[in-house]
Amino acid sequence: MSEVSTQPAATTLSAPQKTKKSYLNKIGFGFLYLILGLFAVIQIYPLVWLLFFSLKTNQEVFGMSPFSLPQDPQWGNYTKAWTSGNIGVYFFNSVWITVLSVALTIILASFVTFAVTRMSWKLSGLVLGLFLVAYMIPLHSTIIPLFNMYNNANLIDSPVSIVLSYTAFNLPLTIMILLGFYRTFPREIEEAAVMDGCSVHRIFFQITLPMTVPVLSTTAIINMIYNWNEFVFVNTFISSDNWKTLTVGINNFVGQYLTDWGAIGATLVISIVPILLAFLFLSDKIVEGMAAGSVKG
Repeated sequence: MSEVSTQPAATTLSAPQKTKKSYLNKIGFGFLYLILGLFAVIQIYPLVWLLFFSLKTNQEVFGMSPFSLPQDPQWGNYTKAWTSGNIGVYFFNSVWITVLSVALTIILASFVTFAVTRMSWKLSGLVLGLFLVAYMIPLHSTIIPLFNMYNNANLIDSPVSIVLSYTAFNLPLTIMILLGFYRTFPREIEEAAVMDGCSVHRIFFQITLPMTVPVLSTTAIINMIYNWNEFVFVNTFISSDNWKTLTVGINNFVGQYLTDWGAIGATLVISIVPILLAFLFLSDKIVEGMAAGSVKG
């Protein structure tokens, strides 16, 4: 006796139904793109406004609508900011301090994460816990102890104090990001390297570290944004113009009786260009790194 299939027959859409469904999909995607476009405009507008602001005089800043275009673009504000305001020195200081701090943070965080996740030792859990607890310490609560420590070590008004502070405060977050990737990183690759006679140092520098480039790019851009925009440490530990960064150097245009707002706007535009360029060049790596720790295999 043959069995009768109880499965419902597959239904096929007629041509008018397909046309209607395609039309509704186009409307849905069009509405979605409209919403995303509005969000993009909202995100980009402050940058455009800042550019217009940097091309205005003080009279235009206070005497006209904040949404108005500059009547006579003052491109000289950028020249004034770079020369008279000593922004060239501050810009160079921001670049090398940020790059050095990011490099130290990434390499030290990679050392810690590799040791905690790939090596067996009794205090690994305690060490990891201490780093994660450090993430909860408020930055401002450490200003006075750090100042006393740097003062005793003769590091006040030295860029070393800034590099050490940036590295220390960025380590916990960087380790947390790397942990998610290292825990999903297949151990078979490293075990095969051990079987081939690789030492621990070669495994780390020639195998593990190159394979973590996507997540390292993510941590690099996060640390770079923090270091580039940081104000409190530089303002507290640095007093000489030779070592100030852009965030503190902007104060040069704030006087007791007159503030050059156009030059301040030009300085702000100059300060955000490196961040935008870094994000544009590393955007693919950032997305890849954010997804790397969430996928097994």
